[in-house]
Parts: sequence; C-alpha cells; structure tokens
Amino acid sequence: MDGARSVSGKGGGRGATTGKGGERLADWADGRLGVYASAKANLRKVFPDHWSFMLGEVCLYSFLILILTGVYLTLFFEPSGVEVVYNGSYEPLNGVIMTRAYESTLEISFDVRGGLLIRQIHHWAALVFVAGMLVHMMRVFFTGAFRKPRELNWLFGWTLLMLALITGLTGYSLPDDLLSGTGVRFAQGAILSVPVVGTYLSFFLFGGEFPGHDIISRFFPIHVLLLPGIMLGLVVAHLILVFYHKHTQYPGPGRDQKSVVGMPFMPVYMAKAGGFFFLVFGVLSLMGAIATINPVWAFGPYRPDLVTTGAQPDWYLGFSEGLIRVMPGWEINAFGHTLALGVFIPFSLFPLIMLAIAVYPFIEAWITGDKREHHILDRPRNAPVRTALGVAWLSLYGVLLIGGGNDVVATHLHLSINSITWFVRIGFFVVPVLAFVVTKRICLGLQRRDRDKVLHGRETGVLKRLPHGEYVEVHAPLSREQLHTLTQHEQAPPYEIGPRVDANGVVRRVKGSQRLRARLTRAMYGPDSHIPKPTAEEYRELTSGDHHH
Repeated sequence: MDGARSVSGKGGGRGATTGKGGERLADWADGRLGVYASAKANLRKVFPDHWSFMLGEVCLYSFLILILTGVYLTLFFEPSGVEVVYNGSYEPLNGVIMTRAYESTLEISFDVRGGLLIRQIHHWAALVFVAGMLVHMMRVFFTGAFRKPRELNWLFGWTLLMLALITGLTGYSLPDDLLSGTGVRFAQGAILSVPVVGTYLSFFLFGGEFPGHDIISRFFPIHVLLLPGIMLGLVVAHLILVFYHKHTQYPGPGRDQKSVVGMPFMPVYMAKAGGFFFLVFGVLSLMGAIATINPVWAFGPYRPDLVTTGAQPDWYLGFSEGLIRVMPGWEINAFGHTLALGVFIPFSLFPLIMLAIAVYPFIEAWITGDKREHHILDRPRNAPVRTALGVAWLSLYGVLLIGGGNDVVATHLHLSINSITWFVRIGFFVVPVLAFVVTKRICLGLQRRDRDKVLHGRETGVLKRLPHGEYVEVHAPLSREQLHTLTQHEQAPPYEIGPRVDANGVVRRVKGSQRLRARLTRAMYGPDSHIPKPTAEEYRELTSGDHHH
C-alpha cells in the first residue's frame, strides 16, 4: 500500500508539474497577446440560428476548398506558352501541336493520381463560391442587412464578388484549350473597344498581337497569388466585422437592437460549422467525382483560326456576354478612327450596373436620412420597393443570361437565334419593369394579409353555424410572439421639404438634392408603398368582443 501511495504521489507530482508548465505558457502568451481577455469576451459570443445564414458559410468553405485544391494543382501545372508536340496518355491528341500549359493540363487529368478529381472539385467549388456569394448578397439586400453599421462589410462582399469574377476568368483561361482561348479572344475584343487606350491595354496584357506568348504566364501569378491573397484579406476583414458588429437576426420575441437570441460561438456554433464544412466538402467531392465539367481534352488546344461550337463562359460571366451578343453592331468612324459602340456600350454597362449595386446602401441611407444602427432584419415584404428593385435586377440578369447563350438556346429549343436576340433586346427594357411592378404588388398583398391576420386571427378551418343559419369560419387569435413579429417593423413617414413660403411670405430656397430626395422617399416609403399597420386601438376594438368567429 505504501509503495502504491508513493508511486501515485510521484505521478501526481509529475501531473502538477506539467499543469504548472501549461499555466506558465498560457500566462506568458496572455501577457504578450492578451489571449485570455479576448477569448473570454468573444468565444461565448451569441450567434442567431437561421438557415439563410449558412449561405455565407457555403461561400467561406468553398473558398477554403478552392485554396486547398488550387495548391495541389499548382504543383503540376506549367504556365508556359511554349509550343510542344503532344505524345501522352490521351491518344486522340497524339502528334498535335499545343502549348505546354495545355499539355500539363492533360497530364493532370490523365497521369497525376487524383488529378482529374481535384481539377473538377476546383472548378465546381469556383462555381458554387460565386453562386453562394450572389445568393448571400441577395439575402443581405432583401433583408436590409447592409444598413448602418454594415455598409463597409457590404463593400467588402461586393469587392469579393468582383474579384471572384476576375479570378474565375483568369483560372478558366489557364488550360489554353479551344473553349478558354475563345473566351480570352472575346475579352480581348472588348478591351480593344475602349477608345484611345484600348489597343495599348491589349498590347500590354498580351505582350504584343493576340494571342501572344505571355498571356498564360501573366494570368498564372494573378490567379494563384495576387487575387487569392487580396480575397483572403477581404474574407478575414469581413469576418472580423461580422464578429465586431454582432450578427443580424430576424425579428422575433426577445430580439431587439441590443440583445441577440441564439447559440454561443463556442462550442455549439463551432461544432455545427465544422460539420457543415465537411458536408460542403463532401458534396463538392461527389460533384467532382460524378459530374464532368470542363473536359478540355474534348475541345482540343486553342487555335486562333478556330472557334468551338456553342462556346459558353461559366454562368457568372453570361451577364456580360449577353450584353455584347445582343447589342446592335453600331460603329462611329471619325478622324480615321473607329469607335465600336456595339462592344463598348455593353462593356461599359456591366461595371456601371455592378457599381450601382455597390453604392445602393449609401443611396438608401441618404434617402431615408436614417443614421441609427440596425441589427434587426427587415422582412422583404415590408420594404416592397427595395425588394422589387432586387427582383428586377435578378430578372435582368436572367434575360441577359439567355442572350449570352442564345446559340445554345436556339439549337436545344429549335428556335430562331434572331428571335431570341430580339426577345433579349426588348426584354432588357421590359422584363425588369414588369418584375418590379409584380413584385411590389405581391409585397403589398402580403402586407395586407399580415394586417388581416393581426386583426382577425388565423384561419382554423373550423366552420360554425350561427343562430340565424349563416356559416362562418372560426378564427383563432395569434400569440403575442406572432403579433410582435408581424407588427414590429417601422413605417416612418417619408421625408418632406415643407412649405416653400414661410409665415412672413418669404420664399424658402430648396436645393435640387432636397427635391430629389423628397421624390425618392415618397416613391420608396410613401402611402403607395406600404399598407398601414393596425393600431393598438383597432386591435383592441376588434378583439374586445367575439370577433374571432
């Protein structure tokens, strides 16, 4: 027994020594980094739980998967425009002249263990990444999550989306197959349409006449170093601001601008986030394993004198291609120079439309004059003009996506390509307006239904016969939680300029910006843009007796 106690005592001593060593290390780190205070303040931070918040996580996890798979592909890809004669595993291309970049892509696909799987996971992850960002930004837009203090985070997200488009274009062009080469040629033609400096930009980018020998070697560091580095920094800044500002949450009981209802960051949220990461990775791996994407061997190497049939960019660039495909071929010849308006106008429209999306939070803040912080999200129906604008933009994107694939739509649906082109030209102006009007009316209808539900309760499906023989449906009153959710939103009066003439008969000067703001705020928040919420007096009057019959 004594011996046992002695051994146990020595073991306890070693454990205590180890514990003290760990404590000393923790104290040393905390004294220099402030780890303990930061962890104590942030690891128990509460995050609300809603399925739509996972859209941002899909973007983050897809980006991490892109980095992991991209590092693997970088080990085997050679960004060289040097021409070689292929003599490899894919026999149909043996003896064909191609660039070393295309040859190394074939080697990754057929000779590197797991190379084709990693290539396809990488490409699918890129598509999911951009799609996730677009849907995530739409969720932020429709719910008003971009309002103060999150305007800067909206700009971070918008910049990430724009960089993702450019990164996708550069990565899509690296294999130097016939499809990607056609896309690069398309981009070069758009650059040439820029007045005065277009030819200089093209020569600088391609190192001479198209296609040149430098474009692949220039795209490579941009794709694997410059753009991912900037995007990684923006992602970190975006997450830091999410942590700092606290997460937005949907309206509900106990939720206000100061309190958050949800789960702690550690351990609940982190455990769910870890599981969701592996779920996203698993789905992308499954897609990469069973769904072929970008089969470069089927297109062959790029040749300037050839174009692939049905050449299509990845979906996120269809917007810009649709603009150029359906634009009439207008040109202006003056002073010995040709201005290709048929290319330059749509090439300019794309960044202008995207710029309007970037500055929208600041425009809405100026219209409303609201300088308060907002942590409770709007229900899209309660902001019908904003919701209608978002749907109009999405409908415009859909119309131009049809224009970007007009040849594929024509061949698959057996339609005239001219008819499709004219449909897109007319739809560019008509469809967004129709989408705006219909969406606004739907939102107002939903507001009207919420008002009736608050005043009369919900339908139970139970019929009751009154003494005089009439049948009515029994309505059950809503709970206090449901009443709060349906009535918590604000309906601030629109901005008014006020009387132009004061009490002394002096005409007051009104700036043009004030008149514009008054018109815009009437359009967004005037009587035609909302259904008045039921007042407390109306509710008490209707519910004081037996009105929920």
